[in-house]
Amino acid sequence: MPTVNSPLQDIQLILFDLDGTLRHNRPSETHALLDYAAGLGAADAPKNRKATLRWTHYYWAQSPELAEDIDRFPGFSQDFWLNYTVRSLHAFDCPDEMVQELAARVCRYMREEFKSESYVPTEVPKTLQALKDAGFRLGVLSNRSKPYDKEIRDLGLADFFELVLAACEVEAWKPDPLIFLHGLERLGVPANQAVYVGDNYFADVVGAKNAGLRPILLDPEEVFPDVDCVMIQCIADLLKTLPSNEQQR
Repeated sequence: MPTVNSPLQDIQLILFDLDGTLRHNRPSETHALLDYAAGLGAADAPKNRKATLRWTHYYWAQSPELAEDIDRFPGFSQDFWLNYTVRSLHAFDCPDEMVQELAARVCRYMREEFKSESYVPTEVPKTLQALKDAGFRLGVLSNRSKPYDKEIRDLGLADFFELVLAACEVEAWKPDPLIFLHGLERLGVPANQAVYVGDNYFADVVGAKNAGLRPILLDPEEVFPDVDCVMIQCIADLLKTLPSNEQQR
C-alpha cells in the first residue's frame, strides 16, 4: 500500500467515468471497426491500432473535429458516421485509395451487422465496495447526453454512488472543468480532496486537472504510455493505489 507520502493522500472522494471505465462494450466498437477493415485488406499493426485508439479518445473529447462534423452532419446522420469511418481509417494509416474503397463497406457493417454486449467487469463492484468500506465517498460523472440513473440501477451499481451526473444536466462536457466543479459542489468536497478515474486522457485527465482534481487514468491497453498522472491497468489497482482513509489518519 502507498505510504503517507503518497501523492494521493488526503483523498475523500473518488469520481468515476462510466463508459470504458466502469461499463464496457464487448467487443469494443473501435476494435470491431478495425477488425472488419483488416479483414477487407487494411494493414493491421499494433502501433496503428494504438494510434487509432488514441485518435478516437481525442475525437470524442469535444475535439474541434467533432464540433466541425456535428455542424456539417447534424443529428449524427449516416453521413456523419461515414465521415467518422473515413477519419478512423485514416488514423489506422490506411492509404487514401483504400480509405475510399473500404469506408462505405465498413460503415455499413458497423451500422447493420455490428452487435456488442454491455457489461460490468466482475472486479468493478468488488472494488467499489472495498473503496466504500475503506471510507471513500463515490460518484459517477459522465459525458452522457441523457441522464442514466436507471442504467446505473440496471447495472447493479446504484448503491455505491452518492452522485450520478450526466453532462447534459449541467450543459458542460468533459474536458470542460465546469462539470467536475458542479459535481464537487453537489457533494461539498474541495477539488484537492478528490480524484477522477477515467479511461480517456483527453477528456478525463485533462478535464480533471483543469478542475483541480487529481486524475487517475485507466489504460489496460497502454494507449497512453507516457502520461503525466497516475495510471492503472484495471479498476482493482485502485485498492493498492489509494491509501484508505484509516491509513491516512
